[in-house]
Amino acid sequence: MNGKEEGDGEVVEISEKGVKVFARGFDEPKGIVFLDGHLYFSDLTRVWKVDENGKATEFVNKEHFPEEVLYLNDVAVDAQSKGIYIADMGATQYMRDENNNLWPLDSEQARMVPQLGRIYHIDLNGSVSISQDTLPLMLNPNGVGVDNNGNIMVGGFFLGNFLVMRDGKLTPLKGQFRGADAVEQDSQGNYYVSSWAQGKVWKIDGKTEESTVLIEGLKSAADFYLEEDKGRLLLPDMMAGQIYSVALKQ
Repeated sequence: MNGKEEGDGEVVEISEKGVKVFARGFDEPKGIVFLDGHLYFSDLTRVWKVDENGKATEFVNKEHFPEEVLYLNDVAVDAQSKGIYIADMGATQYMRDENNNLWPLDSEQARMVPQLGRIYHIDLNGSVSISQDTLPLMLNPNGVGVDNNGNIMVGGFFLGNFLVMRDGKLTPLKGQFRGADAVEQDSQGNYYVSSWAQGKVWKIDGKTEESTVLIEGLKSAADFYLEEDKGRLLLPDMMAGQIYSVALKQ
């Protein structure tokens, strides 16, 4: 994301050869995925598509959405690899106090946070539809993922709910993970969620829903990549400018 200057955001490639800029000219790029030979990622109120040579084109913008989008964030490939899900956090300016901390859940300010966040689906032709409309349990959705049944999972940033599809509706798992950022599920059914606000990552047992902290003490645990074949999460600490390798088994 870099700073707040317009167009200073970049896509950076990290490899054995080092670190290099792959594409540039974005504002606040987030939620990157690889699909159909391209990278797709959100950028405030638009979505970019980048080819293998680093050429970026605007895939969709705010005019293409059926409802007003305010702050696009995480992106996930759908179960058929025919499109992407993307989270609009809604009105993020109401979540925090003057010290940039999330309002307590029992506060009057918490009750005034508007219910505007949605999950959208975008197919490879750029057609946008609402996958999950506003929901009281889903205030300011940040993380979106796809579970082993092909259903969406959502991390609610403000309330801290990890929502999974049960009997056709999003239902919270046990526990509260305020500042929820990334959400994923492994092949064994375990869930993983990071908290940007708390600087933590949890592993959640898929059967008991008991949670275990995998790492804590970070400045801001952001959107990780589940690399199950190597037994790890690749986890960015956004404010520290570092990427951690976090073992799935502690």
